[in-house]
Amino acid sequence: MKKMVYLAIIGGLLMQPAMADDVFFEASGKVSTEATIYAHEGQFANQDYRTNFSLAIEPEFYWDWNGQQDSLTFKPFFRKDQRDNARTHADIREFNWVHLNDDWELRTGISSVFWGVTEFQNLVDVINQKDAVEGLDKEHKLGQPMINLSFVKDWGIVDVYVLPGFREQTSAGTNGRFRAGAVVDASATTYEASNNSKHTDLAGRWAHSFDVYDMGVHWYKGTNRTPLLTAVTSNGQTVLSAHYQAIEQIGLDLQATVGNWLWKGELIHQTNPIEDFWASQLGTEYTFYGLQDSATDLGVLFEYGKDQRGIRANAFMQNDFGVGARLDLNNTQSTSLFAGVIYDLDFHTTSASIAGGQRLGEDRKLSIEAQVFASENSSDPAAMFAKDDYIKLTLDSYF
Repeated sequence: MKKMVYLAIIGGLLMQPAMADDVFFEASGKVSTEATIYAHEGQFANQDYRTNFSLAIEPEFYWDWNGQQDSLTFKPFFRKDQRDNARTHADIREFNWVHLNDDWELRTGISSVFWGVTEFQNLVDVINQKDAVEGLDKEHKLGQPMINLSFVKDWGIVDVYVLPGFREQTSAGTNGRFRAGAVVDASATTYEASNNSKHTDLAGRWAHSFDVYDMGVHWYKGTNRTPLLTAVTSNGQTVLSAHYQAIEQIGLDLQATVGNWLWKGELIHQTNPIEDFWASQLGTEYTFYGLQDSATDLGVLFEYGKDQRGIRANAFMQNDFGVGARLDLNNTQSTSLFAGVIYDLDFHTTSASIAGGQRLGEDRKLSIEAQVFASENSSDPAAMFAKDDYIKLTLDSYF
């Protein structure tokens, strides 16, 4: 990672002569105050609490020059957590130099990339590592060192990625929630790649929009972002060892907009040292625009996720369907709310979640998040969260 940071800095410094007359600089960011209330004390050792507080800061520094053809973005992140030392962590979400040309773009440094169209799970999103201590949702990612060359053509956008260096998934510590009875021991981590975390991964994607369709096709070859966890003994204690496989994956994401309907799908085929398998996430969403002649929109969605590996899969939805509703008031406060329920057809268990937010004035936003895990089947991997039902309030202050 250090090499990529230095490369981004050097790239920016090499452009300093061009920056002299037209450089633009802007600093912004946010401070997030978070309060979480759990419905129960946890089911494992050191989880005998029902409240938790944390504070996070995420500033952003931006420069551009050369008629906005060159820019440099620096976005560090730091969180201090009351209970879990593993959740107290720092990261560089972005530190990259971007150069724009007429029909191509070069991005160098540390960055974040999102692929996907579905709501409950994004099978095709393989570039960045998940920052798992930040929450169970898919939004929090660790910054990934990369060189990304993007070509913009009439027949689509082609992205080529060189990803030097691998980042381990963050995991809750002994005092943290949302974990198994044993914690992940970073010193026990193993890799399929002979050079471990120093392996250079490769990826490519073609994306295009035509008629009512938005389509993306990707290829990835490198270290799997999702580890296989195995219980081992270390210093007389049972811990979890994370093993990261070397994989090759191809995938498709497709969305069609037909009137008020959105038809969505993601499909992948992955090859790893143990097996080859297919997985898919398919869904549809219908939006009622302008409810009762107001500005309010209501979207209702349904999705089904299927993994060929069945209950052996370490995927979030291996044979599950989800239903949800999205409410957008489209007011000056940007008030929105999403509620969803997922039912596992293999383990016959349910989880439900609510997430919403509203602006408070010009520079504050209040968010609410809640989740309930109705998992009484001990064979279901989600049973480890059975006593982690929670409600979380977050106040973001922007500057």
